[in-house]
Amino acid sequence: MTDVAHMAHALALAARGLGRTWPNPAVGCVIVKAGRVVGRGWTQPGGRPHAETVALAQAGAAALGATAYVTLEPCAHHGRTPPCAEALISAGVARVVTGTGDPDPRVAGQGHALLRAAGIAVTEGVLEAEAQAANAGFLKRVTRGLPFLTLKLATTLDGRIATAAGESRWITGAAARRVVHAMRMRHDAVLVGVGTALADDPDLSVREMGAVHQPVRIVLDSRLRHLPDSRLGRTARHVPVWMCHGPEAPAAARAAWQATGARLIACAAGPDGLDAIDALRRLADEGLTRIFCEGGARLAAGLIRAGLCDELVSFTAGKLIGEEGRAATGPLHLAHLAEAPAFRLASVEVAGVDVLSRWRPL
Repeated sequence: MTDVAHMAHALALAARGLGRTWPNPAVGCVIVKAGRVVGRGWTQPGGRPHAETVALAQAGAAALGATAYVTLEPCAHHGRTPPCAEALISAGVARVVTGTGDPDPRVAGQGHALLRAAGIAVTEGVLEAEAQAANAGFLKRVTRGLPFLTLKLATTLDGRIATAAGESRWITGAAARRVVHAMRMRHDAVLVGVGTALADDPDLSVREMGAVHQPVRIVLDSRLRHLPDSRLGRTARHVPVWMCHGPEAPAAARAAWQATGARLIACAAGPDGLDAIDALRRLADEGLTRIFCEGGARLAAGLIRAGLCDELVSFTAGKLIGEEGRAATGPLHLAHLAEAPAFRLASVEVAGVDVLSRWRPL
């Protein structure tokens, strides 16, 4: 097998950690000797142990003289565990192939340098674009101080998310809803605005997937209007709930939410509720790398206007509601068509009776 094939294997392993390793990246590692895989691993929940440590433990003595394929440059700093670069050196691997570098200032080329200084051959940039896409959330948090944000929309053919009366269950079919739960599972957190929280009293957990890791559930609620006796409040001690609020949130509401076990995150006020950029920066400061937004029209418009959407996931159902229905996004305040935010189609597939398309900003 080629370097590309082994790196593809490592990337597939890395994907198993998505949503579970923050604030660390989700990394995959495959150790190959004489054409045979002797060890493999991926970053474990909570970020420890690292992928290289898991793979080396599985390989044991067979790691001597082997080639290690790692999706991200091995770390070079001492944290809760020794540097992975040193672990690879100690195991006696002969060659290390990486997908992409790690921009974390504590690494930033130092991992590769340590390996080379130890006489290990290093090949960089194998499936680099794919490796960067796999860790887009970690890379964005490290380089820009923001999480990677996916905005999900579920609409009719005419772009409506609910009837005039607010009825929206269910626009899309069961298969599409199951895909949404799988998407939640691969993100660190699920985000909604207070409008959606008040209208739907959502749970925002991953369901119908067995016993799985649950993402953090976040509400942007400047004045903490959502009720602590809601589904989120009643389950906050079992699955994390973070309430992002503004400076004008009443003290009584703060105390009531704290009593549920929810975490309060103070954010700056914006012209229409919370400052979305400030809120996301604070969430990144807490270690979140990938956020799945299921907010309503107002939140969707605010995130799009602020240029915060890294991916737009659209589920389109074969139904029509008409102009009296509620639009998928709120006002974007455009004066000319040339000002419209533009996205390029990344992929399209069928999800049961609905169509799933993924879009990236141009």
